[in-house]
Amino acid sequence: MDKRENIISVAIELFAEKGFEATSIRELAAKADVNVAMVNYYFGSKDKLFEAIIEKKATHMRGKLEELLADTSLTELQKVDVIIESYVDRILSQPNYHRLIHQELLLKQRISLHDNITKIFSGNTLMVKAIIEGGIKKGAFKKVDPEMTMASIIGTINQVMLSKSMCLMLIDKGEDFDPYTDKAFRKRLETHLKKMIHAYLLNG
Repeated sequence: MDKRENIISVAIELFAEKGFEATSIRELAAKADVNVAMVNYYFGSKDKLFEAIIEKKATHMRGKLEELLADTSLTELQKVDVIIESYVDRILSQPNYHRLIHQELLLKQRISLHDNITKIFSGNTLMVKAIIEGGIKKGAFKKVDPEMTMASIIGTINQVMLSKSMCLMLIDKGEDFDPYTDKAFRKRLETHLKKMIHAYLLNG
C-alpha cells in the first residue's frame, strides 16, 4: 500500500472511531507513520482528505454501475438485482465508513464538504435511475419513481447498518450476533430487498 492509500485507510479508521472534528491531522499523520507535511502535500486539508475518501469509494461503485448499464446480456430486473447485491455487500462490509458518511450528511456541519459529497454520489444515482427508466420504457416496470426506488433500497440497508443494537432488535438476535459479517443475514437482507423491489417494479 502506498503512502497516499495508507493515509486514506488510517483516516477512515480514525474518522469513524473518533469523528471528523475530533481527529487531528497530527494524530492521523502519527498513526499513518508519515509527517504532517506529507498529509498536506497529498490532500491540502482535512476536508479535502475526506473528499478524497468519498471519491475513492464512489469511483469503485461507479465503475461497476457503468459496466452494468452497458451490459446488454442482462434484463433491467437482473441489473436491479445486481445493484441490490452490490450495495448490500459494499455497505455491510464497511459499516464504520458508511456510518461516517451518514453522520456527515445528517449533521451538515461543513456546507462545502456536504455539497461535494452529494455531487460525488449523484453520478451513481443517475446511473441507477437510467437502468430503472430503461425498464419503464420497455414496459417491464411500472411507471415508478426511480429516485424513490433508489432511496428505498439504500434506506433499508442503512436502517439495519446504522445501529447494531437496533438491527439486533429487529431480527431478534442476541448481542453476540454480528449481522454485518453473517452470510445468512446478508442473504436475508438481499432476498427481502429483491422481493420488495420486484413487487414494486413489475407489471402484472
